[in-house]
Amino acid sequence: MSPFSTSVQVHGQFDPATWTVTYVVHSGPGSECAIVDTVLDYDPKSGRTWHSSADRVIQYVRANDLKVRWILETHAHADHLSAAPYLREQVGGRIGIGSNITHVQKVFKGIFNLEPGFRMDGSQFDHLFQEGEAIPLGELSGEVMFVPGHTPACAAYRFGDAVFVGDTLFMPDVGTARCDFPGGDARALYASTRRLLSLPPETRLFMCHDYPPSDRPVAFETTVAEQRAKNIHVRDGVSEDEFVAMRTKRDATLEMPTLILPSVQVNIRAGGLPPPEGNGVSYLKIPLNAL
Repeated sequence: MSPFSTSVQVHGQFDPATWTVTYVVHSGPGSECAIVDTVLDYDPKSGRTWHSSADRVIQYVRANDLKVRWILETHAHADHLSAAPYLREQVGGRIGIGSNITHVQKVFKGIFNLEPGFRMDGSQFDHLFQEGEAIPLGELSGEVMFVPGHTPACAAYRFGDAVFVGDTLFMPDVGTARCDFPGGDARALYASTRRLLSLPPETRLFMCHDYPPSDRPVAFETTVAEQRAKNIHVRDGVSEDEFVAMRTKRDATLEMPTLILPSVQVNIRAGGLPPPEGNGVSYLKIPLNAL
């Protein structure tokens, strides 16, 4: 089937604790599916983790007799921990991410002073996607689009008329993602948004997060046409220089995400926890004055 088929079904599950949307993409009951951007529940006060969000995804997969082929990450998230290993254990599938994750691993291995055995070759993931690579999925076929800017490793996944954009774009009244994390680049993000917005106008775009204004409910699906007409940061007519100036000024006012330190050091391990220490407990590091 052509990668531009429109027979793509998308189930979105919103996690209110992290404002994250996890997606299941498939072609109908009994088909193969991909799960995009999973959430591991995490309490920063106690350090406890649990699997309520992931279990809801599993319930949907099993209720529709879906066969999980892929567990996809759009990037190494800074606002939630990934539940990819748990989902792989429960329902199968291969964990995939864009190949530029190796750049992110190199940066953050230094920031966190990770153990000498931490590998910076992406081998924690089952598959590293290249730009333009096809993603086989039963009757569907996907395509990988590298969309750097928010991080060097951001990738969007296109299945037919549905594109999962990660943090590259938000809903039109929210705009775009920040670019001030290590390796971020506002000019690269502008180019990535224009690439996405050059797709056919009817293309459905699915956000990884929504941070809605108080006057509307949570929403996470829009179209290329709507983004080009209304996105407050990158609608048609906004130049690259205008965007970079806005993004740079805005980013300077933003606090770090609450979960950036626990999230990144887990997510660069494909959702794996740091190796247990001598007492059998895994520990997350909090580097002081590093970000």
